[in-house]
Amino acid sequence: MSDNLPELTNSFTEDLHNEEESILDSLPPEILPEILIRLPTKAIIKCTSVCKSWKSLIQTPTFISDYLRHSATKNDHPLLLFRLCSENLAKAVESLRRDEVEKEVYALHWDDNMDFSEHTRFDFPFHGQSINGVFRVVGTCNGLVCLADDLYRYCYNFIIWNPCIRKFVQLPRPHMRFSTHGGYDASVGFGFDSKSNDYKVVRFVSLQNKGSFGEFPPEVEVYSIATGEWRILNASPPEGCVPYRDQAFVDNQEAFVNGALHWVALRRSKEKLINFVMVFDLGDEVFREIALPNLDECALSDSIWAYGNSLALIQHSNLWVMKEYANASSWTKILSLADQGVRMGIPRPLGMGASKSKARGFRKSGEVIVEMADGQLISRDLKTEEIKDLGISGYGFTFVGSYVESLALLDNPNQRAKTTEGLAFLDEANSAITEVQEWDEKDFAIELFRQMFLMPFLSSLTQ
Repeated sequence: MSDNLPELTNSFTEDLHNEEESILDSLPPEILPEILIRLPTKAIIKCTSVCKSWKSLIQTPTFISDYLRHSATKNDHPLLLFRLCSENLAKAVESLRRDEVEKEVYALHWDDNMDFSEHTRFDFPFHGQSINGVFRVVGTCNGLVCLADDLYRYCYNFIIWNPCIRKFVQLPRPHMRFSTHGGYDASVGFGFDSKSNDYKVVRFVSLQNKGSFGEFPPEVEVYSIATGEWRILNASPPEGCVPYRDQAFVDNQEAFVNGALHWVALRRSKEKLINFVMVFDLGDEVFREIALPNLDECALSDSIWAYGNSLALIQHSNLWVMKEYANASSWTKILSLADQGVRMGIPRPLGMGASKSKARGFRKSGEVIVEMADGQLISRDLKTEEIKDLGISGYGFTFVGSYVESLALLDNPNQRAKTTEGLAFLDEANSAITEVQEWDEKDFAIELFRQMFLMPFLSSLTQ
C-alpha cells in the first residue's frame, strides 16, 4: 500500500489540478479581472508571463485605471515613500561632488503600524546619472515618482518612474534652456490630469534677462506622457508673479491636490512683496489664486504641502492648515512653536529654528514628519505634541510622500530621451523591466487562484 502512495498522491494532485483548471477555464470573462485586480503589483507582473490573453488584459488602460482605483479606495494599509541620502552622499552633494559609491535610498514604509516597518526597498536604477549628485524628487502621484536633476546646475534630466514595476520615461529636453534663453529660475510640478487620463510635468521659468522682478510673467511649458512632448502654454500666470524657489531645495516646492498644482508665489506691490498660492489646474490648464493667511511676519513661506484633500503651509515656526480647500478664510494656525517657546525634550521641528530641523511631510493620521538636525526622523502629533522616533535617518535632501502602488506606465515601453547633455544618460543597467522568473502556465495559474483568490472569491459570491 505504501509503495503505491506516491502514485496515488500524484494522481490525486493531478486530478485536483485538472479540476481547478477546468474551473479556471469556465470562469465568466468578467470575473477574471475582478480577481486579478486584488493581486499585489509583483504578482501582477508575474501574471503577464502566464499567457498572452492575461498580458493583454493587464496592459489595457482600463485595467490599469481600475487597478489604481481599487488600490486607492481599498487602501487599508497606507504607505509612505522615503527618499534618503547617507551622510557621506549628502556631504558630497553639498560640496558639489559626485559620490560614485553611495546610492540614494528609496523605500516604502507602512504608515499604520506602531514600528513603522519597511514594506519595500527599491533598487534605484539611475545611480550615477545625476549631474548634481542626487536627483530632486518633484513629487509622487498614483505610484509614479517624478525626478529632476536640477539641484544646483542647469540640467534637463527629468524622469517619471514607477519603482514597483520598474518602468520609466525619460523626458526630452524642454524648450527653455540656458543655451537658448540665458539664465533663469525654474519651478517644476507633477500631477495627473483626470480629464485626459494623462500625467503632466509643468515647468515655470522666470528668465533673468527679461526685465526686473515680476515685470513679466514666467514662461510656462507642459510635458504630457500621452504626447511625449513639451509645449509652450498660451495661458499666462497671474500678472507680476514669480514662483518662489528655495535655492537649497530643502522644503516642499509644490503640492498636487484636487487635480491642480500649487506653488507659493510672490508679487511686488508698492515696494512690498506679497505671498499667495498660485494654482494651475491640470485639466483646464488655467491659473487661479488662493490668498495666504495674514502671517505674523512679512516673510516668505517656507513650503506648501498636500494635507489630505487640502493644503498645509509652513512658515518659519508656524504651521497653517486650510480647513476647507480653496477657502482662504479657513486658514488656521495649528501650531506655533514661537508662542510656546522651546520646551525641554520638545524639538523645534518647523522652519529654520536654532536646531535647523525641517518638516518633511505628513502621515495619514495628520502627524508631521520632521528631520532633526542630527538626521533623525520623528513624527509629532499636532494636538498632543507626542513625539515618535521613526527609526529612520536622513541627512538632507530627504523626501517623504504618501504612496499607492499602481501599474501606471505598464502599457508603455521604457523610454529614453533621444538627446542628452553632460552624461551618457541611463545606461544598460537602467534598461527594461527585469526579466521575471519563468512560470509554467498551468501550475502558476492554478496555484495563484487556488491559494489566494479563486476559492475565496467564489465563496463570497454564494454568501
